[in-house]
Amino acid sequence: MLSVKHMMAANNHMNVRGMFNKVPEVTIFFWIIKVLCTTVGETASDFLNVNLNFGLVGTSIVMGVLLVVALAVQFWTKKYIPVIYWLNVVLISIFGTLVTDNLTDKLGFPLEYSTIFFSVLLLITFAVWYWQEKTLSIHSIFTTKREAFYWLAVLFTFALGTAAGDLYAEALGLGYATTGVIIAALVALMAVAWRLGLDAILAFWVIYIMTRPLGASLGDFLTQSKTHGGLGLGATATTVIFTLGIVATVLYLALTKRDITTAAEASDETETRNSRHVLAQVVVVALFFAVAAIGGYFFRQQQLRGDISSTTGAATTTASGISRLGDLSQFKTLAQQILDAVNKGDWASANARVNDLEYAWDSSEGPLKARNAAAWTHVDSALDKVFREVRAVHPNQQTAQAALQNLLVVLSNP
Repeated sequence: MLSVKHMMAANNHMNVRGMFNKVPEVTIFFWIIKVLCTTVGETASDFLNVNLNFGLVGTSIVMGVLLVVALAVQFWTKKYIPVIYWLNVVLISIFGTLVTDNLTDKLGFPLEYSTIFFSVLLLITFAVWYWQEKTLSIHSIFTTKREAFYWLAVLFTFALGTAAGDLYAEALGLGYATTGVIIAALVALMAVAWRLGLDAILAFWVIYIMTRPLGASLGDFLTQSKTHGGLGLGATATTVIFTLGIVATVLYLALTKRDITTAAEASDETETRNSRHVLAQVVVVALFFAVAAIGGYFFRQQQLRGDISSTTGAATTTASGISRLGDLSQFKTLAQQILDAVNKGDWASANARVNDLEYAWDSSEGPLKARNAAAWTHVDSALDKVFREVRAVHPNQQTAQAALQNLLVVLSNP
């Protein structure tokens, strides 16, 4: 017959096991859905912001409300339910992206500062989490406090991944393809390091951050037109396809239970015994990424300054029309072509030229922003209005014309 002590231990064991189901086990399916969610977060926010003409603020409010509701349901449940958990990941990926976009586009917060800001917030979250709970294990989310720390960390990883990814892909002009290759290589490096003995929790959170720009690169490749090196699926089709992929994978996991954490995997004691050198590993990994990120940043900045200095002399000797951002004639030409198409009511041609304009602008962001960040931001804001008006599901000719005319004025005097 079991003693009272043994019965209590057994009950506690069962309760802990049930509680751990609030968070899925990290398998290949976890990372597949994570990347899919990240890509959907990128494309869905663009679809709501631009195509449905919600605007950045309107999209942020809608997504914020939905996220609060979804998180309330997640906290209310007593076990891990795949549909609810991954719905929260999708919504938090969209909202995390929007947080960074609002700081950058609405408040003029440089991506360099956003990257540092969210890095600090994430480190503080981890520090307080560990101070309070003595563990950062993703296998031990069995209290409300730990779950709150978990979702706060997830939010900051998306915001940080957005800021860092956009900084290198857009502000430094590397492009999403090059940035995606670099991130994929770093993810592979971390996976190898984990196999060689790197702490699993440390590897998990580093890779979790990096999958955000990786998913954005994938989304950019899929949505970009074939002319510009993409597959030309567009934001709407990509969002639908990836959402269906998420639904299919989540349903598979819900039926097979392959992502349920077992009691053995949920042991804090196991983690404690294996974490003797974790602090040293954290320091080494942090230094590696700091040196690589800062070194790469300043190296790229020098390249951009070299490109600017090599063209400054020629630019200053040409006729007037060279602005603080240099020669913007290609953007003026495209803007005028879009306006001509809108005047004729030819929305198909207008959308095609808008895609060309967006690609040209994004490809030139690095050198243009390095030349004059304030002027670049002014033009970028005018461009966003054009993108929203022309790409709206039900475009209005008058408002589109007004946005384009304003853009032409801004391009003439940024």
